[in-house]
Amino acid sequence: MDSKATNNSKNDLVNYILYLADSSLVMGHRLSEWTGHGPMIEQDIAITNIALDLIGQARNFYQYASEISNSIDPGKKKITEDDLAYLRNADEFKNLLLTELPNGDWAMTIGKIFFFSTWQFYFYQKLIYSSDKQLSAIAEKSLKEVTYHVKWSSDWVIRLGDGTEESKKRMQKAIDDLWPYTGEMFVAAEFEINLENSVTINVSSIKKDWLDKIKAFLKEATLEMPEDGWMQSGGKNGIHTEHLGYILAEMQFMQRAYPGLEW
Repeated sequence: MDSKATNNSKNDLVNYILYLADSSLVMGHRLSEWTGHGPMIEQDIAITNIALDLIGQARNFYQYASEISNSIDPGKKKITEDDLAYLRNADEFKNLLLTELPNGDWAMTIGKIFFFSTWQFYFYQKLIYSSDKQLSAIAEKSLKEVTYHVKWSSDWVIRLGDGTEESKKRMQKAIDDLWPYTGEMFVAAEFEINLENSVTINVSSIKKDWLDKIKAFLKEATLEMPEDGWMQSGGKNGIHTEHLGYILAEMQFMQRAYPGLEW
């Protein structure tokens, strides 16, 4: 393989890793907004810990992405994990659109974690078998955390759905409002397709497992499964909602105002 082809492959790999890192970071930052505002102290601590888990996953991915980026052109200034997290603009982020949506009420936040964590659960199960040993190791470590995230969020979906009339109404609304943002999880971006069958997984292959699990939990929660329809997309290619800009303005302020800060 010539150097140009090698670099193209590495660029695809960097984009793929950033997609995973950005999704975890943005979701983690969103959930951190609940810190000190949870409905009870135990749940406040739980959702804060989930946010920390996701940010930890993001950091592992960013470290690997910076390593690969620096190998493409060793003569350039070294890129750090902080550069990738704090010095890229919104159109350079590749996170799933679901992760950047506002928290809304407790039901909306639970719905976001429920959909995202269940997707991560099946995604990481497949990624463990990636030919890329570093991605495999990150997936294996992250899967242990995500397993808890699925249990915690699904318990809340059932609790709210099969609770009072008001809690059921709010949980159903959250499920319906978030549903159009779930399709993006199962549509591969170009950088995923280019690496398929070697590094990445076939994202469409986990859709049935995800749908079956979601359907089972919603049935137990006495909630209706939304009908499939038009789905939002674009996050993987840097096309985002207006919400991401506000997240980055807050999250990146210190690093941009005082360059060189470290995690």
